[in-house]
Amino acid sequence: MEIDILGIDLAKHVFQLHGAGRSGQAVHRSKIGRGALIETVDKLRPRIVVMEACSSAHHWARRVSALGIEVRLISPQYVTPFVKTNKNDRNDAEAIVEAASRPTMRFVSVKSIEQEDIQAVHRMRAILVRQRTAIINQVRGLLAERGLIVARSVQAFKRAIPVLLSSEDSELTPFAQSLVTDMLQHLQALEARIHCLETAIKDFVKNSPLCRKITAVEGVGPLTATAIVGAIGDAKQFSNGRHLAAWLGLVPRQYSSGGKARLQGISKRGDTYLRTLLIHGARTVLQYASGKTDKRSRWLQQLIARRGYNCAAVALANKNARILQVLLSTNAFYKPAAV
Repeated sequence: MEIDILGIDLAKHVFQLHGAGRSGQAVHRSKIGRGALIETVDKLRPRIVVMEACSSAHHWARRVSALGIEVRLISPQYVTPFVKTNKNDRNDAEAIVEAASRPTMRFVSVKSIEQEDIQAVHRMRAILVRQRTAIINQVRGLLAERGLIVARSVQAFKRAIPVLLSSEDSELTPFAQSLVTDMLQHLQALEARIHCLETAIKDFVKNSPLCRKITAVEGVGPLTATAIVGAIGDAKQFSNGRHLAAWLGLVPRQYSSGGKARLQGISKRGDTYLRTLLIHGARTVLQYASGKTDKRSRWLQQLIARRGYNCAAVALANKNARILQVLLSTNAFYKPAAV
């Protein structure tokens, strides 16, 4: 019987397949090795192949798409409610098919190799920045034990360390000074690697029309632009800007019942990294909004006075997310608000 939907439970070496016909009944079940996956899918020729959106899913989605078969990726959180009884590979593959058969199900767009390159740069930069912060905090802690207090910022740290190392009145022994010096050399190496990655990010902006177009939005720089394009591409999977803002967790969380609406703080769902970049970019815009007379700045000034600085930053991040969805999914270009 012809397979309408083929669900694949991905793994490192062994994959579980579950095929269903148009009426939903199971017509195929098998377990195959990694090397035989593409050949097996080509022989079965299902109408749709569905997989959970895990780390290797985009690779397999591109391989299957090359066979001329439609591929859909589904978020694992939407599959879990359809797992029957105990969790195992067989039940997971069946649950993937059940979830994908729902008419209102939402799917994840397949990322291109270029998008994954952009995300790889951002992930490497993020881990190096975390290591830099950890080294600075560790050195600050060691100095604090000797009665030497250094401010938190990276710039203040760099200014203070040479002075402290050259001071003869401190409790820093030659051994402690050598340890701090070694950490500073490691810190300099980390910053050089971070600088190289940031240069690569700027190159992605130069070579990507989508990235260049959205950097025109206030609060969206090279980091945010490349991260957004790397994660969502042309954003056509979102029907409107509010859906993107909701996906990023920038809309109020609801706890409504009995016809009474209860709105709380932002939901913080979706990609934390993207949401953080958008909010940090919004904070930068707020710093320069004071004293300006254009429509956007006046709105921000009134919002700060009414709701506070943090709420204004989130509101601007929400607005920017909606603007980005339109810019990425259409041929429109950003036009700043008139005075």
